[in-house]
Amino acid sequence: MYDYLQVGKIVNTHGIRGEVKLIPLTDDPARFDDLEWIFIENRGAMTKYDIQSVKYFKNMVIVKLAGIDDPDTAEGLKGCFALVDRKNAVKLPEDTFFICDIIDCSVYDENNVLLGRVCDVLQTGSNDVYVIRDESGREVLLPALKSVVKNVQLEQKRMDVIIPKGLLDDEV
Repeated sequence: MYDYLQVGKIVNTHGIRGEVKLIPLTDDPARFDDLEWIFIENRGAMTKYDIQSVKYFKNMVIVKLAGIDDPDTAEGLKGCFALVDRKNAVKLPEDTFFICDIIDCSVYDENNVLLGRVCDVLQTGSNDVYVIRDESGREVLLPALKSVVKNVQLEQKRMDVIIPKGLLDDEV
């Protein structure tokens, strides 16, 4: 598991005070109101910045970071990710997981046959869809429903599922 979780990506500067505009990478963008600081990953280095203010504009979050006081300095953060450590991450409800923890889990069907690994998670709105890729590159789209996903063991990077009838091509 990762020690840090991405909560946003800085895409531009905002104004003349050094604010940065970021795309939230979280289900609840208002979570920025509760953060006192974030880490910014820039060229492989992690720097902790205190948050001085947070505003929202359209689908973006505008953040003023301590020590970033002009547009030129803020410009150097474009393309960087904003992260929090696990201790300060949002507490998830039971049977929900961070996407980064699900990626690369081995997925086994009800007969304990390896289907492949989770290579992506599609967020459709109604429910997530896990993209499972086997060694040959074949992909299966698996709905992230309680009736399908029976067990997730993050420490073992394992997921046990029941394949819905008709989901696989060879089931006719």
